[in-house]
Amino acid sequence: MRKWFSIGVLLCAVTGVRAAETHEERGKRVIREAVEALGGEAFLHMQDRVESGRAYSFYRDQISGLSIATIYTRYLPPVPGKIAVREREAYGKDQKSGATLFTEEGAWEITFRGARPMDDQRYENYQDSTLRDVLYILRQRLNEPGMEFYSQGSDIFDNEPVEIVDITDAEGRTVTVYFSQITKLPVRQVFKRRNPDYKDFDQEVTLYAKYRDVGGVKWPWTIQRNRNGDKIYEMYSDSVEINQDLKGYLFSLPNDVKVLPRGK
Repeated sequence: MRKWFSIGVLLCAVTGVRAAETHEERGKRVIREAVEALGGEAFLHMQDRVESGRAYSFYRDQISGLSIATIYTRYLPPVPGKIAVREREAYGKDQKSGATLFTEEGAWEITFRGARPMDDQRYENYQDSTLRDVLYILRQRLNEPGMEFYSQGSDIFDNEPVEIVDITDAEGRTVTVYFSQITKLPVRQVFKRRNPDYKDFDQEVTLYAKYRDVGGVKWPWTIQRNRNGDKIYEMYSDSVEINQDLKGYLFSLPNDVKVLPRGK
């Protein structure tokens, strides 16, 4: 009885302390706990990553494309308000079925015909999505001037208790992130982006699942993206590796590649 009484007193004390937190203090605490759950220093010092698996694209919730994909990611020194990462998505088992290259300076779709610069709107969306990706924020943007973390309290998502935090940067970009109260890991994020064609807003949702330990870092092996309630992308990783000392040529155009006219 004394044991359970002591535990009850301790839980009440913890609850009381958390109840006394401001929304900002609670938001920052949830963020700190998430960083630790993702691996702490190992996560914050992750230099690069290789994810291999099956990537699906969807149109109106129907599969419109399937590929074996390998995604190479290398982090750069952070620059406030700018993307500081390079990514290469290579397709096919032999990685010779084409690739998409994203850098801080531009993006290209690469095929046997050459490299076609990505259209401005798609690249702008890529930058915006990256800057609002919670895993990118926790790795690259925590120390940016003007970053704010505001708790929206707790709730239940997918039968799991979660903490909800609004993350806003100095330029007013906001993403709402759901963190598991059990694992402390991010499980869902939501933000709205203006649709340039219809002048309204699209709701962009990303779901993170099946976290596994990779060299001391917890990383989701399943990622799903939805837009306005429709599934648009899924990635199921078969393997994830970090700190592979990825070489620079992976993130640059070959010298002899033919640069094609910009896509429309």
